[in-house]
Formats: sequence, C-alpha cells, structure tokens
Amino acid sequence: MIIAIGNDHAGTAYKFEIIKQLENKGITILNFGTNTNDSMDYPDAIHPVADAVENGKAELGIIICGSGNGAQITANKHQGIRAALCWNNELVELARLHNNANILSIPARFVSLQQALGFVEIFLNTKFEGGRHQTRVEKIPTKCC
Repeated sequence: MIIAIGNDHAGTAYKFEIIKQLENKGITILNFGTNTNDSMDYPDAIHPVADAVENGKAELGIIICGSGNGAQITANKHQGIRAALCWNNELVELARLHNNANILSIPARFVSLQQALGFVEIFLNTKFEGGRHQTRVEKIPTKCC
C-alpha cells in the first residue's frame, strides 16, 4: 500500500509519528509535507497529496494542519477527492463507511497525538460499505459549466 501524506508547520511532529506507524506496517509513504516547524502555506503540501490520490499514485492520503480545515478545503477542490476532517473515532469510521473518504484530514491543534494515531488505524482498517452509499458518493463530483 502507498499513502500520500502532507502537512504544514502545525502538523510536522504528528506527521513524523504517523510515518513511523505506517512504515512499521510496511506501508510506502509519499511525503509532500514540510519537515520543519517554519511557517509555510498548507496548499503547497496538500495539492500534491490530492494529486497523488486522484491519479492513483497513492491509495489513500493523510493531511495535517492546525485546524484541519484549510487542508481539507484544499484537498476537496480536486474532483476525485473525498477528504474528511475528523476529530473523533466515530467520524473517521463513518467517513470511510459511508463517504468512501480517500483522504483523512487531522486537526493537529485540537486532537492529541495518540488520538491522531488511532484515527489513522481506523482510517486504514475501515472499508467502504457501498450499497446505498455508492449512489450518493457518485453524485459528489461536479463538472463546471
């Protein structure tokens, strides 16, 4: 499995721990985030993650910023992306089960590192339910006039 990961300065510490967790599982990482705590513009790290997932270079993505909002908004500008901002286990599970989320957005300033690592486990281990949800997911992308 290949996972794309991206972060801004607020998510650097979490990213390093998440990468360790994933590599221990034998998962290949595409790291598009910053490796420092120096301020940077989150879209510069998030668009490459969304591109990798959308184009099939990565199966899933994980994005991390302070609130998770900017990262999620940026990723969801891509038509093939369903990025979910999650701050508890139930949201992560439902994002995969019902929405077939392909990118997890983590709000580093609002959840603990242990919570974030747990979210990653749930995200990886929960499969899309399909069924009635498939039709709904198919209606998400839109084409511009």
